[in-house]
Amino acid sequence: MQNTKLMLTSLTLVGLFAIAGCSFPGVYKVDIQQGNVVTQDMIDQLRPGMTRKQVRFIMGNPLITDTFHANRWDYLYSIQPGGSVRQQERVSLVFDGSDQLVGLAGDFMPGVSRDEAILGTSSTTTQTPAERDNKPQQTQEKPAPGSLLEQIQREVDAAEPVPVPIPEPLDVE
Repeated sequence: MQNTKLMLTSLTLVGLFAIAGCSFPGVYKVDIQQGNVVTQDMIDQLRPGMTRKQVRFIMGNPLITDTFHANRWDYLYSIQPGGSVRQQERVSLVFDGSDQLVGLAGDFMPGVSRDEAILGTSSTTTQTPAERDNKPQQTQEKPAPGSLLEQIQREVDAAEPVPVPIPEPLDVE
């Protein structure tokens, strides 16, 4: 009788520890990622009139190609960091009848940086490089002569910008 009580108490205690181990604080929980990782840089490379092949090269294969909406590609991404609330992002790309990109919808928008939006430094309008050049420059203290910072600044000032070529639409026949 005494052995049975001891055994029953031990099994109950072991069972409670096993159940508590599933949600025990400090236990590492794996981040769960699913879908296509889409970055703002990928969205910024998209241009109206791009073919499906060009879009697939930039974005990768779509997660969902709907048979009822053949002209729409959906990219979904979700992450659930270590037991936290799941976060989801979605981007839908729309093509016209001649397989040219005509629009996008979802959580990303062209020219809007997520980092700037989070930091609160983004403006409501997208600026061109010429508009940015017209802004008055903030005065910065000059680095000490002969210092590494001065040498780096001279190299940066001497650098020539290289124009980025705009890809021509591919003829698909």
